[in-house]
Amino acid sequence: MKMKWILTGVMAAGLFACKTTRPVAEKNTGSQLIPGGPAWAALWQQQSGEYKALCLQAYQLAALRLDQYLAAKGSKPLAVVTDIDETVLDNSPYSVHQALAGKTYDDKSWMEWTAKVAADTVPGAPSFFKYAASKGVKVFYITNRAESERAVTLQNLQRYQFPDADDQHLLLKTTTSGKEPRRQQVLQQYEIVMLFGDNLGDFSATFDKKPFEERNTAVLQATSNFGSRYIVLPNPMYGDWEGALYNFQYKLTTQQKDSILQSRLRNY
Repeated sequence: MKMKWILTGVMAAGLFACKTTRPVAEKNTGSQLIPGGPAWAALWQQQSGEYKALCLQAYQLAALRLDQYLAAKGSKPLAVVTDIDETVLDNSPYSVHQALAGKTYDDKSWMEWTAKVAADTVPGAPSFFKYAASKGVKVFYITNRAESERAVTLQNLQRYQFPDADDQHLLLKTTTSGKEPRRQQVLQQYEIVMLFGDNLGDFSATFDKKPFEERNTAVLQATSNFGSRYIVLPNPMYGDWEGALYNFQYKLTTQQKDSILQSRLRNY
């Protein structure tokens, strides 16, 4: 009988402990995809061999393509243009941090993260860009990080010896998130042979702020560019693919966004 009471007490204590150590669930106000979804995606990015394989595949293919472009060199010097976040630097710890706190992206917390200069590299990225530089190809980093993040961004790139990690080759967001004006700036002096990114807007203005149906159609229309001029890196944590699903209405509540996202799921 005494043992029975002991076991009962242990079980009750266990149940009480479970209830009092789950603040994240309490903060998650009914949402099932936001913000929990990015944490699941970040887990895949951090731990799966498949993620690493996809990145290595992308950059090894890029090296083969670059050799082809070098063999057919034109009149202008060659350059490659790359995004930074989830293309050369891995910010999955930020997605985890926010999700476990029951939160989504916000500028303040993002800048606190980038100030740590703690982002690791995307597999294959350092090797490829060092290879490109060794062949005389210039590397330009076009990112929608803010001007206030310039110093820490360069420090993070320089930490891993990325080539051309300097003010001249780092083009940050100014008045618009669209990257086409900055690509045109590079084109004034260089031939851009390849572009790298995790978001379709990293490649062409054709994809900027379009509804998801138009984005998907535009991808099919640009089939020949993928794997040749456009090298896409995987990122299920965030991006315009998500914003397009609720028409880029970022001021909607978390619950409103979540409801729309769930309505886009295919079930049977």
